[in-house]
Amino acid sequence: MNLNSPLFDKIRTKPKRNSQEEKREVKIRCNAPGCSAEGTFRAPMGRLREGQYLCFCLDHVREYNATYNYFNGMNDTDVASYVKDATVGHRPTWTMGTKRGQKGFREEGRATEDPLGLTRNRGPRSKPEARKPSYSSVTIRAFHALHLDETADAEAIRARYKELVKRHHPDANGGDRSREEKLREIIHAYKTLRAARLA
Repeated sequence: MNLNSPLFDKIRTKPKRNSQEEKREVKIRCNAPGCSAEGTFRAPMGRLREGQYLCFCLDHVREYNATYNYFNGMNDTDVASYVKDATVGHRPTWTMGTKRGQKGFREEGRATEDPLGLTRNRGPRSKPEARKPSYSSVTIRAFHALHLDETADAEAIRARYKELVKRHHPDANGGDRSREEKLREIIHAYKTLRAARLA
């Protein structure tokens, strides 16, 4: 690549200024009354005039800044409101979890229509309904063999198992072995529930 190419001279981000153009720059005078010095320092004009500036000399800009008050003419409640709005960048806000302008959602502290009952207040910290656990068909058959439903806890399972074993054991029936098959079914059901860590 040839750095001395004439094409390089045409690709400039900022054109060269003539010395005459530099001389033509307008010098701004100080905005302080009766001052003829050059106003090289900018100072903000004030509230409701953002982006507009006054130009002062160094002495007058120091004097202006010493007495400048952005909130001049505002009472305490207006200042507090301004400061509160400044925390969110003076943008509108609403409570989280609401969609502005939609029916059925709370907006600005008051409840609106809710025809489907989706946002019904269920009281303070209502507990979610306990879901019925889902078990395999083998486990459900084991529950039924012990004459229990699926919501039985470990203590209830153990108590029912002991009760049924005592009732169907041949020793409790005077040596009658007619209930031996039922006893095997109860023992197998209990072992199944223990394997599933339910008893």
